[in-house]
Amino acid sequence: MDCWRQWIRHRMANVNEYSTRYSVAIDSAQTTETTEWRAQSDANRQGSGTFLDASTGAVLSQDERNLHELTRQVYERRLAAGVAREQARKDLTLSTYTEAYWKIDLHNLLHFLSLRMDPHAQHEIRQYATIIGENIVKRWCPVVWEAFADFRLASLSLSRIDVEIVGLLTAGRMEDAIAVARQAGMIGEAGVPLGRNREREELEVKLAQLHLRAPWTVTLQA
Repeated sequence: MDCWRQWIRHRMANVNEYSTRYSVAIDSAQTTETTEWRAQSDANRQGSGTFLDASTGAVLSQDERNLHELTRQVYERRLAAGVAREQARKDLTLSTYTEAYWKIDLHNLLHFLSLRMDPHAQHEIRQYATIIGENIVKRWCPVVWEAFADFRLASLSLSRIDVEIVGLLTAGRMEDAIAVARQAGMIGEAGVPLGRNREREELEVKLAQLHLRAPWTVTLQA
């Protein structure tokens, strides 16, 4: 259900979701393996970072199982006592599975996939989007998928500052590229260790894809 909350935000489809006001909630929930618990990202308040160690994960996974069992038991006791389904459901976990019919045109579907297959999307919804893209759309519309992969998935989006720095680097003007990055607030003054900066870190990933080295990683850390 937590993935569906993100999914339904894309207001470009006709949707009919399974309703727990009228029907008993699906008796299945998403679980997390002991090695799949992710730490909060230091650079992105919305994202995940590295994986937690398996011993910590084992405790968290057991807590998860206990919580799922308890909430389901409470839910079913309410139903058995005659509580209305619309009220009995209120404490179900967000990991409870839901079901929906989702009707969307190809243009909007590709826009959805470009956002939800992106590495910055939450891992769980990215898994759904990847299956839709690679197992359905790719087989259903192979020519469209090839163009989509070439011009959207495998392309790069550069900001004005990115374009300026890339142009300077390809021209061999390393110091000028550093000056632009410094003026944009991506790096500090000479001799100051590099701090966390999301824009700079994203640019470094793009530079690596272009087989270019960020000059500040050599000049400032030498």
